[in-house]
Amino acid sequence: MKSPCILVCSIDDVTGYCFGCGRTREEVSEWTQYSDEERETIMAGLAARLATVKRKPRRETRRRRMAREREQRTGGGE
Repeated sequence: MKSPCILVCSIDDVTGYCFGCGRTREEVSEWTQYSDEERETIMAGLAARLATVKRKPRRETRRRRMAREREQRTGGGE
């Protein structure tokens, strides 16, 4: 199955599009349920969507994100 995912999974609050692939949250979550034609139609418009995203996210590894979230939950580890 084709997928535009590049593992940057972060949604722009302004446009509602993923910074990495350009899909909406709904499209990401329902991707495996779409037909090949539906996926192709969505993928055809992704470049135009990504052009509307104003800021790009900082790249953050999964390990770094998990450490940051752990610190936030524990109050910085102090």
